[in-house]
This record gives sequence, structure tokens and C-alpha cells, in this order.
Amino acid sequence: MFEQFTSFLEAQELIFNQGQLIDASFTVAPRQRNTREENKKIKNGEGGDLWNDEPNKKKHKDIDARWTKKNGETFYGYKNHAKVDTKSKFINTYTVTDASVHDSQALDDLLTEKDKAQDLHADSAYTGEEQEKIIQKYGMNNKVHQRKYRNTPLTNKQKASNTNKSKIRARVEHVFGFMEQSMNGLILRSVGIVRATGIIGLINLTYNLFRYKQVKESRLSH
Repeated sequence: MFEQFTSFLEAQELIFNQGQLIDASFTVAPRQRNTREENKKIKNGEGGDLWNDEPNKKKHKDIDARWTKKNGETFYGYKNHAKVDTKSKFINTYTVTDASVHDSQALDDLLTEKDKAQDLHADSAYTGEEQEKIIQKYGMNNKVHQRKYRNTPLTNKQKASNTNKSKIRARVEHVFGFMEQSMNGLILRSVGIVRATGIIGLINLTYNLFRYKQVKESRLSH
């Protein structure tokens, strides 16, 4: 359904392909009450071996979600990685991972051949040699924020460049902000990454439907 609606938006010439934004947002899953040993097995990818003698219990256990920390906050669940059309702010591709996967790891899954020759805006989490190779592979113009490293602070020129890039990159925050504030859409009540992927896909589709309504109303008012 998401892909069908994206095709509809392209037919309506609402995916402008004049630049792309990439970011990721946490989607919180129900916390699990497991023993330390069970959590260790899950983290090691051995969760499928647990609770085989208790099938009713097993079907309520999420062995795919993971814990992570960001800016001092702890999260448990999944990540919604999205690529957003810079001009229209429609999501045109997405992928779902557990919360522990670094934002930049999803880059190759989000970019497509349609992105060639477009500017790619993203925060400094998407910097690095591997990420640069992926951006080059798709023939995009790298507008990713530059990152400071230990003992190598950003120059004034780099800081100014990041500030200019932020004016465009900030648009992606509007997307996830709308999901969180207007849709209450960054919380799951399901178990497992298969269901999480389906639900997050519906969240992204619902956002696009809301955005379509906003765009149509804006055009009518003008």
C-alpha cells in the first residue's frame, strides 16, 4: 500500500526529486521481562531457542527488539529509517531495524537509482568512508553534515557550511515531529520485527496521507 501510494504521488508530480533527506527515529516497543540469562541469549541471536516448552509465553516474547542509548536517554524497540523528498516532505522509501542499528547502516537500503544527481542532506551520523562510497554509488551530491573528531575540531568554514545545510536538513524533523505529536505514532504494541515493519510502514503511509491532504488544501487556498 505504501508503494502504491508513492506511485500515485509520483503520478501527481508530488515527488519532486530535487533533493532527498535521510534520518531515523526510534519506535518504542513493549518492554520485556526476561531473566539476565534470557536477555544474554536474545542479544547473541539465540532467542529462538527460548521458551520452546511454553508456546503461549513464547508468542508474547519479542526477540528482535533491542536496547540502545542516545543523548543519555534509553530506548527499547525499533528504528524507522526514512528518506524524504526535500521539497514536498513526502516519505518515498523506508526501512526498519532494531533500535541498536546505527542510523548510517540503513543508507544503502534507502537510496535508489532515482536519486541520481540529487542533493542528499543528513546529519553527521551519516558521515564516514563507507557512507561516502554509498552516496557516490548512487551518484548523489553529498550534503551530509561534517563531523568533528577528537583533537580535530571543525573549522569556521565547516561550521558555517553545516549551518547552511541545517536550514534544509531540519525539514526531516517536521516529518517525525508530526508523527509523534499529531499521530501518536512512535509507539508499538506488537511483538517481533515482522509486525513492527508492517505497522511502521502503515505509520509512514498515514503520514503521507496527512501530508497529501495538507498539500492539496494549500494548493486550493492559492
